Amino acid sequence: MPNAYQSMSTESLDEEIKHLETEVAHLRDQHLKLDMARGKPSPQQTALSKPMLDVLDSSTPLVDGDAIVDNYGTPEGLPSARRLAGQILGVDPKNVVVSGSSSLNLMHDLVAHAFINGVAGAEPFYRQGEVKWLCPAPGYDRHFKVTESMGIKNVPIPMCEDGPDMDTVCELVEGDPTVKGIWCVPKYANPTGITYSDEVVRAFASLKPAAPDFRIYWDNAYVVHCFGGTDDQLLDIFQAVREAGNRNLVYEFGSTAKVTFPSSGIAFVAASDDDISEVRKAFSVERVSSEKMSQLAHALYLRDLDGVRAHMRKHAAIVAPRFALVQSKLGEGLGSLGVATWSNPHGGYFVSFEGPKGSAKRIVALMADLGVKLTPAGATWPYGKDPNDSNIRIAPTYPSLEDLGQALDVFVVAVKLVSAKIAREERG
Repeated sequence: MPNAYQSMSTESLDEEIKHLETEVAHLRDQHLKLDMARGKPSPQQTALSKPMLDVLDSSTPLVDGDAIVDNYGTPEGLPSARRLAGQILGVDPKNVVVSGSSSLNLMHDLVAHAFINGVAGAEPFYRQGEVKWLCPAPGYDRHFKVTESMGIKNVPIPMCEDGPDMDTVCELVEGDPTVKGIWCVPKYANPTGITYSDEVVRAFASLKPAAPDFRIYWDNAYVVHCFGGTDDQLLDIFQAVREAGNRNLVYEFGSTAKVTFPSSGIAFVAASDDDISEVRKAFSVERVSSEKMSQLAHALYLRDLDGVRAHMRKHAAIVAPRFALVQSKLGEGLGSLGVATWSNPHGGYFVSFEGPKGSAKRIVALMADLGVKLTPAGATWPYGKDPNDSNIRIAPTYPSLEDLGQALDVFVVAVKLVSAKIAREERG
């Protein structure tokens, strides 16, 4: 679709900019304070899990099979929690470790283990000179920060409609022994909302890394986070690995951070027999025991995968209208202008927005001036450097529907004004 502003006469474009600046002035006078910066569950969503707080009391038996809940031990996690995590990820519980409340923490710990101790008998990263990590972008900023913080070189990988550009991934992983890992959010990806196709998953599973200590960090954060209706199907990465004749290639992560309580859920990692044995050994140095009270509460409250899905249908009833509102507001306000595109996911927590080249920082700054906080421009790229300065991550879950609608109205005006000004500047 042609850019409507670029098609206008200079006189008409100047008039449109003047009109939009008047709208912006009116919005500024409203002194708004709205936040769409991070993908947080709304208070309505966290309230869904309050009954879990009543699951444990002084009469609850603090045993779980052979495991004792109220003392040290079971660093790999309670058997019931591992069964639950295994059902969520679709893996055997024996290949799961449940520990803490943050899957990002587990990812950090495993990168740190590789950095300090090495993986599968290889030299620690710190002794190997330059080490690289592949970062599909736009992607999850906190992933990129983990590797950046350890001095690992983050290498952006283009995202396609069905996942990362696997030609580029294969070339780098199989041709460069300094490439040690790749970040992936394979289902309802952050921020694009896409789910990796079967072909992409099989391409990952078939990799023949030049580095024996290369691992795929498969962050399946949104595996059960469908809005209702159509749920994208993600091919089982471990089954695909076995079918490809590979073995030790993947760490898969998950948590209940956006199922129950953020920062107070349970987090887990799954891997092959060899890799999970090494993970357990590495974690035993820093963990005498996992936090088992929370694990027991989750296992008793959610029970199994059917219980998780029933709980997530309640989330979907809250979340789906918010994402529908994003599509409605952006479609009505920007759809006919040809200045932007945006994703329309079936699940997850984000909408990925692409404006004109050179627009993202200006839009985010204008939104802040108007009282609406967004994720910083560039955050979805390694080192915060979006080469086109065009991507903005929209996080619609936390605000109320009323506040979200108001924030999106402001966003539409900001996008229009910045896009119109860019079109005018292109003319000199």
